[in-house]
Amino acid sequence: MIPPDPLAPPASPASAAVVAYESFAEESFGGDGYLRVRRVHLRNVRADGSRSRPYFCELVDRPRHGTDAVVVALWHRDAAGQVHVLLRAGLRPALAFGRPSERLPVPDARPYLLFTEVVAGILEDGDCGEEGIRQRAALEALEEAGLRIPAERFARLGGKVFPTPGMAPECFHLFHAEVEPGAAEPPAGDGSPMEEGCVVAFVPLAEALSRCDRGEIEDAKTELALRRLQARLSAATAPP
Repeated sequence: MIPPDPLAPPASPASAAVVAYESFAEESFGGDGYLRVRRVHLRNVRADGSRSRPYFCELVDRPRHGTDAVVVALWHRDAAGQVHVLLRAGLRPALAFGRPSERLPVPDARPYLLFTEVVAGILEDGDCGEEGIRQRAALEALEEAGLRIPAERFARLGGKVFPTPGMAPECFHLFHAEVEPGAAEPPAGDGSPMEEGCVVAFVPLAEALSRCDRGEIEDAKTELALRRLQARLSAATAPP
């Protein structure tokens, strides 16, 4: 029998367990552009029927676009059987303008212009169900990587994840697809200036993971997708 942890706090009585939220007011700020800040006023509802003191939660959403996003790991095997993954370096102005050095606990090693990620895109309100997500994955692969891939070729890489649950309701659906790199066209992008100057390349999966370990790839969804892809492909080739 494992002894109890002497530093663990005492268990809360069952009557104090939080069983629901009770919202009673809401304001919103912005919303005329891409993002909106919502301030929800609420109380916690406890199992015994009592309420917490009022407090508020601020969250960020996209009033004119979908809530969630799809993340896509595109890969192929070379003649020797080595797996290569597609990485895309594109503009991320939020990193350039939202990280003043005087407010950082550790200064950034470099200014941010191009930022390395896998293909990803917002799921619009019409992208419903698994088929809708696969269709959006195919559109993003064409738009960002110049690869025409049938929607049915995309497969899930595990369950959804919430990257910033403290401030945003967005979740990521991770998918992957094996591709023919020689069939790639120049990526058309979505017409936005933020799509200009992107650099797309296949690199060995092992090297991409090493770049994650060295801190050269700093995007969380990209590292997660790559590690899930590695686990999936390793399991598929493991001896019975």
